[in-house]
Amino acid sequence: MTSLDKPTPDTDQPHSTDQSAADAKAVTEAALFEAFGGVRGMVETVLPGLLFVTIFTVNKDLKASAIAALALSLVLVVVRLIRKDTVKHAFSGVFGVAFGVVFAMMTGNAKDFYLPGMIYTLGLALAYLITTLAGVPLIGLILGPVFKENLSWRTRNPGRKKAYAKASYAWGLILLAKCAILFPLYWWADTTQLGWVLVALKIPPFLLAVYLTWVFLAKAPPPIDVFAEMEAQEEAEKARKDAQKARAAEARDYDV
Repeated sequence: MTSLDKPTPDTDQPHSTDQSAADAKAVTEAALFEAFGGVRGMVETVLPGLLFVTIFTVNKDLKASAIAALALSLVLVVVRLIRKDTVKHAFSGVFGVAFGVVFAMMTGNAKDFYLPGMIYTLGLALAYLITTLAGVPLIGLILGPVFKENLSWRTRNPGRKKAYAKASYAWGLILLAKCAILFPLYWWADTTQLGWVLVALKIPPFLLAVYLTWVFLAKAPPPIDVFAEMEAQEEAEKARKDAQKARAAEARDYDV
C-alpha cells in the first residue's frame, strides 16, 4: 500500500476514516491523470485533427491539411523534448497522424486521414472487452504499474480486480458507442462533417471513461504496493545476513 493508503492509529474515528478515503481518491485521481496524460495530453490529441479539418474545410487541399497536421504533431513532440516532459502521449499522436497522412495520400481520399484512428479505437474497444472476459482487464494492466501494484490485483486483491473489470467494460462500451457513430459517418458523410464530429467526440467520451474509472477505483480496496514489499524483503534479507555475519564474528572472537 502507498503511504496515503496505510491505515492510521485513529481509523476508528469518523474524521480519520473520511481523511483516508479522501487521500485514496486523491491518489487515484493523480494516477489517472498521469496514466492518460492529463489536460495537456488531451489537448495534444485534439489539435492535429482540429487543424486538419479546419484547413480542409477552408481550401479542400488534402496535401496542405495533412502536412500541417503532421507538422503540428512534430512541434508538440519537440516542445516536450525541450521542456524534458514525458513524450509518450505526444509520440503516439505523431504516429497516429503519420498513419492518417499516409492513408489519405495513398488513396487520395481525405476521409482516410481519420481511418487509422477509427480502426485503432475499434481495436482498443475490443481489447478492453476481450481482456476483461479473459480475466485480465486491460485497464488493470495499464494502471497497475502506475499504482505500484503491477499484477498483484489479479490474485491478491479481488475487490480491486473487480473494479478494474468494471472500468474496462466501461472503456470498451464507450469506445464501441463512439465507433457506432463514426463508422457510418465515414461512409455517408463528407470529410468536413466526419472531421468535425470526430473532433467533437475526442474529449467527452474520454472524460466519461476516466471519470467512471475513478469512481470504480475510489470505491475499491487500496492497491498493494509490491515495490514497497520488495524493498522490505530486501531490507529484511540484508538484516538477516548482517546478523549472521555478526554471529560469525562473535564465534571467531570466542574461539580466539
